[in-house]
Amino acid sequence: MGEMAPDSHLPQALADWFAGKGWTPRRHQLEMLDAARAGESALLVATTGAGKTLAGFLPTLSELTLRQAQGDRFDGLHTLYVSPLKALAVDVRRNLLAPIEDAGLPITVEARTGDTPSDRRKRQRERPPNILLTTPESLSILLSYPDSLMMFAGLKTLIIDEVHAFAPTKRGDLLALCMARLEALAPGLRRVALSATVADPDVYRAWLAPHGDIDSVRLVLGENGAPPDISILLPQDRVPWAGHSGRYAAAQVMAEIETHKTTLVFCNTRSLAELIFQDLWKANDLQLPIGIHHGSLALEARRKVENAMADGRLRGLVATASLDLGVDWGDVDCVIQMGAPKGSSRLLQRIGRANHRLDESSEAVIVPGNRFEYLEARAALDAVEAGALDEDIFRPGALDVLAQHIMACACAAPFEEATMLAELQGALPYSGLDATAFRNVLDYIATGGYALKAYERFKRLTEQDGMWRVSHPKFVTQHRLNAGIIVEATMLNVRFKNGRKLGKVEEAFAATLSHKDTFFFAGMSLEVEKIDTEDLIVRATARPARIPTYGGARMPLSTNLAERVRAFLDTPSEWARFPDDVREWLEVQSRRSQLPGPGQLLVETFPREGRHYMVAYSFEGWNAHQSLGMLVTQRMDRLGLKPLGFVANDYAIATYGLEKITDPASLFSADILDTEFVDWVERSHLLKRAFREVAVIGGLVERQHPGKRKTGKQVTFSTDLIYDVLRRYEPDHLLMKAAWHDARGRMTDIGRLGNLLDRAADTMLHVDLPRVTPLAVPVLTLIGRERVATGLADDQLLIEAEALAEEAMRED
Repeated sequence: MGEMAPDSHLPQALADWFAGKGWTPRRHQLEMLDAARAGESALLVATTGAGKTLAGFLPTLSELTLRQAQGDRFDGLHTLYVSPLKALAVDVRRNLLAPIEDAGLPITVEARTGDTPSDRRKRQRERPPNILLTTPESLSILLSYPDSLMMFAGLKTLIIDEVHAFAPTKRGDLLALCMARLEALAPGLRRVALSATVADPDVYRAWLAPHGDIDSVRLVLGENGAPPDISILLPQDRVPWAGHSGRYAAAQVMAEIETHKTTLVFCNTRSLAELIFQDLWKANDLQLPIGIHHGSLALEARRKVENAMADGRLRGLVATASLDLGVDWGDVDCVIQMGAPKGSSRLLQRIGRANHRLDESSEAVIVPGNRFEYLEARAALDAVEAGALDEDIFRPGALDVLAQHIMACACAAPFEEATMLAELQGALPYSGLDATAFRNVLDYIATGGYALKAYERFKRLTEQDGMWRVSHPKFVTQHRLNAGIIVEATMLNVRFKNGRKLGKVEEAFAATLSHKDTFFFAGMSLEVEKIDTEDLIVRATARPARIPTYGGARMPLSTNLAERVRAFLDTPSEWARFPDDVREWLEVQSRRSQLPGPGQLLVETFPREGRHYMVAYSFEGWNAHQSLGMLVTQRMDRLGLKPLGFVANDYAIATYGLEKITDPASLFSADILDTEFVDWVERSHLLKRAFREVAVIGGLVERQHPGKRKTGKQVTFSTDLIYDVLRRYEPDHLLMKAAWHDARGRMTDIGRLGNLLDRAADTMLHVDLPRVTPLAVPVLTLIGRERVATGLADDQLLIEAEALAEEAMRED
């Protein structure tokens, strides 16, 4: 067993295992083995189905097998595997055990996640397996134990799977800090990252390497697989004017499920997944077994569905991003995307869930919800064919995450300030951290900040004899109970002052509301009276509802696809590829009004039924447009234009009011971000929500005490009190700055909003028209959606959309 197989880089036992499967190692798998033997870290970018995970583990399996054969069995932890999903760690363990057991290799493999029993977690620290599979959060908690200094001392390899899914996020910040700590405990540790969809490999190589040393990370590219077979499903009559879900195609989707072994149906939101599942069930005349999977379902329900899929007992599964990174099910032979994909990388990731065989095309179908979504689907197909992926935006590491990590290190052992700073600077997101900023973070952990320093409960660290140490053992327990980056969303009760409840909305939606704002809910127009911890107190009003009721942030249209859709509008020679009704839509628009050129901001104004409309085609995504709509209508109000409301989709915003808009440029000036935006964020609940998240992550407020868990209401109440104190006495507190950063960036897509406003004055093309235009129809139909009770929505909206479309397409 100790021999190397002839003409192979593999030990005989592994070579025999490959041969027994009828496989030969792929080029990129052997190149990963060469990189390991040269002591190099590596980033592997290879399509799904190319054996990425096995390629990552092959050097470990090879080395441990050879050492065992030479009588030098490796005791302790050799390889640490980090996944963004608990389910993926469990799934990888199952797949990894196959070659180990089949080849009789003396290698131990275990998973450690939040679901692992406490006795097993304790034993893993004392007697770790050779390979441990975990998540960033579980790794962070492991590093908070004193025995982590010994547990990781002999670590040879770190493998990060699906690295694109979290490297640019706060979870990526945490993992980068954990890598810096592991480097301190096991110098020279090899780092390996795996992904199918990376647009700029060099950025990820820098993120992976100690101190951003890109030359220390070899880039390994997998072979190109068979190109995916992607089609756009068109309705039996014509592409709809309105909607964004593709629900009209339920019968056609069910027909696809009937003709395939196993079909995954992806939806962009959990609520849409529930609706699509119900639609498919109604169209399921053959009573085929179909299921649903999303993050709001209980763990038991998700596991039940995952096991049914693994056993081949389901014909169809409706899912959200909870399966984007997918658990590998070999029998999936078709992937259907309901609504537009929003990005070429996400589409490729989802397509990759089908087949898992490099030499066979993955079959995928996109179901566009409306005509703009048809263009987006066509743009996504072109982008996939051209290999053009969406760029990931990296930013400096978050300070609330840094505070949590420093506390974890202190729980393991006291540290010296300069030594810790040097260690942290080895993580790329924190490479710019200077001594002053670091000292500010330490002071925050040690006192809570200037305004809170009188309270003992915030004094978690103490400096003594040049070393920083935890002030009291209770803070160690508190840290381990509350560590983590994911802060669960809270639901708010919508109720009248007399206590009558109307239902619940996501706090993310409530966070955008201020006193006297109006919104539609339960078929009524409601006015906000007060936001009180977890209650949204309202009263019925006859005023028109100005703010849409969509809850939570949506996946925004990627810049990559937005630019491709814009290019379609500006290139009539491309239109021959489109269905007749889509081509006619664009041709009539070009005759009646204008089509925006690349980089141009087209703004149309027109009257309709006693109101004045303004539609701006900005292509910056739903999140940025929601924020812009609120800001523009507030400015309209101040200018006496009597706005009634706005609606937005990924491509445009539309405002409507009682006065004609003659100068749109004044509504889109860049100073809106310095005045109205700051005022809106501070008046809304948005900043308080962001503060709650950073306070929990930064350890200022605990979610759990030993033996009991705080309710969301208690956490909100605690953070609201602290927020009010800091806003009054210490507005430049570390967490207040972090909350502002989050509120500006993640919740409102401030970067894209800023880019739009910066170019608005120079690129605006204002066209004043006598009536509605074809391009405006998809966004204007959203106005009707807010006014219709749920039960009547489909029929009434269809009638309204058709009437609007007929008016827009009439050429006279």
